[in-house]
Amino acid sequence: MRRATAFTSSGLSRTLATVHEGGAANLHPRFLRIALFCSSRTNNPYTCRRWFSTVLSSFSKSSIQAFSVGVAGAVASVATAASVYAKEPPPAELMPKDVVLYQYEACPFCNKVKAFLDYHDIPYKVVEVNPLSKKEIKWSDYKKVPILMVDGQQLVDSSAIIDQLDRKILPEKMRNSVADEDEETKWRRWVDNHLVHVLSPNIYRNTSEALESFDYITSNGNFSFTEKITVKYAGAAAMYFVSKNLKKKYNITDERAALYEAAETWVDALDGRNFLGGSKPNQADLAVFGVLRPIRYLRSGRDMVEHTRIGEWYSRMEKAVGESSRIKA
Repeated sequence: MRRATAFTSSGLSRTLATVHEGGAANLHPRFLRIALFCSSRTNNPYTCRRWFSTVLSSFSKSSIQAFSVGVAGAVASVATAASVYAKEPPPAELMPKDVVLYQYEACPFCNKVKAFLDYHDIPYKVVEVNPLSKKEIKWSDYKKVPILMVDGQQLVDSSAIIDQLDRKILPEKMRNSVADEDEETKWRRWVDNHLVHVLSPNIYRNTSEALESFDYITSNGNFSFTEKITVKYAGAAAMYFVSKNLKKKYNITDERAALYEAAETWVDALDGRNFLGGSKPNQADLAVFGVLRPIRYLRSGRDMVEHTRIGEWYSRMEKAVGESSRIKA
């Protein structure tokens, strides 16, 4: 047991501290469903029509016209809302046939890639990698996750994966202005160079939060029964101490304050827009959402939503990204 504990602590310090930055329950959001309907105690359509006729007869002609305009406006608003939160699948002829993601369930970089795949409604399979043995990726020279296999082609590094896949599935996509692209690129780099480094010190802030994180990791990761027990307790202890070193490395004095500041910085960048991309998410929106998704329902994520303004944007992103396009085994 001592050997297993030492091996686990060492392995997690090497792998999870650099690749794994968060852990939380998968979200299962639903699309906005809006319906205009006739509400009555009876299902008789004649009764329903008669009720409308009685009501309309009490209106003047001008009132009926105003009512019609109001209904048209409401329908237009519904259509606008639906279009804002619609997914963006690629043309059928460009849809990849076989997509496999090698991942850690709680890895923020893996979740960035999943946010892209889900938003573009690209079906994909998942291979959960054991972070101790990494036997599932022994075939690859690249020993980190995510690894994405797309119709037999290996793609690595989350940002590079997204860029290559974006060009592959949307080659004629209307590109933004230079200014918009500069803004999008700036915030995608901010995610990789700053936001992800704030997460580990928060989810491993104390022993209870470290155990909470590893409870999720072991419940959703690829571990044997013995590894689950060892990883949950030895791993939580190891990462608790690793997180303290990460605070020093990235000059973080108060981890919660740093998380709240990052969330507020992102909301300020939106500048009143629904998304950084305007009426619909761009790659920066998907990147921020992706790395935050693993922590959303951990204590740190709940605190973040409670104490900052990021909650409304996050809810819009849940609706926009929608259901996972992951193919269940």
